Amino acid sequence: MTQDELKQQVAKAALDYIKPELTSDAIIGVGTGSTAEFFIDGLAAYRDDFKGAVASSDATAKRLAGHGIEVFDMNDVTQLSVYVDGADEANKKLQLIKGGGAALTREKIVASIAKTFVCIADESKAVEVLGAFPLPVEVIPMARSAVARRIRDLGGNPVYREGVVTDNGNVILDVHGLQITDAKELERELNNMVGVVTNGLFAARPADVLLLGTASGVKTLTVINTAASAGEFF
Repeated sequence: MTQDELKQQVAKAALDYIKPELTSDAIIGVGTGSTAEFFIDGLAAYRDDFKGAVASSDATAKRLAGHGIEVFDMNDVTQLSVYVDGADEANKKLQLIKGGGAALTREKIVASIAKTFVCIADESKAVEVLGAFPLPVEVIPMARSAVARRIRDLGGNPVYREGVVTDNGNVILDVHGLQITDAKELERELNNMVGVVTNGLFAARPADVLLLGTASGVKTLTVINTAASAGEFF
């Protein structure tokens, strides 16, 4: 199967997974990226079954609205029953690296009020150790060089993502050369740097469920069953 076919497969599985949450008063969270786009396109068929969505980026909001799905400001929403989004990497603890599409801050904000975070990804995103995919860090523009120096002190190689401005008006540093064995601690350490808005580690708030598209079908993974069958995950 091609990567797009795997993404379509797992997006459909996500729709099946969240159907019980699509009630008349339900507002769900929707992420950003190519896999999320397949999910949004499939979600359009159910637009009359639920109230609307909170989007993690302007691009997602536009795609949702284009399908006739009402988009709500998160300030008007207390809790989301479910948040569906992709990932650039996922480990067996369901800790993630996200931010390849530069929407990491809003994705993290939306995930923070979701009762259940469902991550959708193809099997190429499953890794033993996070860090092969460069870790995005969103930075206030005037702090870019100062933050880059501090990241180098941690052993990372920060590369400015030229020409990219986030929906929040900030810039992205992609950190290469990391093997992330303690994702929670690195997430905390990076977020404590002055000038950092947030980083793309989702470890303090990992996914609750990972739907992983494989050539043999979609695997439904949680921290418990990946710990019990790590060989199948990797």
